[in-house]
Amino acid sequence: MSNIPLETATANSGDRRRINALRELDLPRYVLLPGDPDRVDLMASQWDDSKVISLPRGYRAASGTYKGARIGAVSTMMGAPSLDIILADLARIGIDTFIRVGTCGTLKEDIETGSLIINDASVRLDGTTHFYVRNEFPAVASFEVTFSLVDAAVANEVSYRVGTGATSGSFFAGQGRPGYNGYMSLEGERILEEMKRAGVLNFEMETAALLTLSRLYGFRAGSVCSVIANRISGVWGENGGVSRACQVAADAVKRLTDWDLKAQKADRRNITTRDF
Repeated sequence: MSNIPLETATANSGDRRRINALRELDLPRYVLLPGDPDRVDLMASQWDDSKVISLPRGYRAASGTYKGARIGAVSTMMGAPSLDIILADLARIGIDTFIRVGTCGTLKEDIETGSLIINDASVRLDGTTHFYVRNEFPAVASFEVTFSLVDAAVANEVSYRVGTGATSGSFFAGQGRPGYNGYMSLEGERILEEMKRAGVLNFEMETAALLTLSRLYGFRAGSVCSVIANRISGVWGENGGVSRACQVAADAVKRLTDWDLKAQKADRRNITTRDF
């Protein structure tokens, strides 16, 4: 990877310990971004070989190979502010292709728990991205990354749906759930119904931040989430979806690697990268 010199790290560039550890891990350009640090270990167990490390403040990271393709994973923890930090670290060491691998609650009664949702766009209810760009700027995924995830899901014979999600800055009120002692805000009462009417597939807490920042920075990004809750039927269950999401994401990296090599040999540009 192309790296900035260590000596250029400043008070504006984040935790030097974490950046240095990530640099030493020698991550490839393709990195999976689970929220849960434990999911990094699950991902690494599916690869052909791997090295897993712990990072300051509870983050976790891995690098390895999968079906001959180099692959990496770094946990983002929960929520857009935490992802914001990790994405900046990874950008500074030259990573440019990201896949969020998360969990979500669906707003469609016919989507079963354990199935996957691939978000090609997300409603920006996160609170973080509004510091970067005006509210009307869309949170949209890279075409290549979305195609790779869909193709991998089909190949793995996994139940999946593609469409718009909503990224909330809150697990409770921001997703229409009652808080402690049953407290429900007016916004909480409104937001669930509004997103249902708009045809939004799911609620989660990181995708819009990843897609928005990646588009601003000129990176490629996509998102696949396993459904662990159906907000309409009230059913809750993991049902093996997390493992399937990790597998699909790894297969997507393999596809992206192959496609990028073919494009390089043919002297073709990627669709969703940006010149500066």
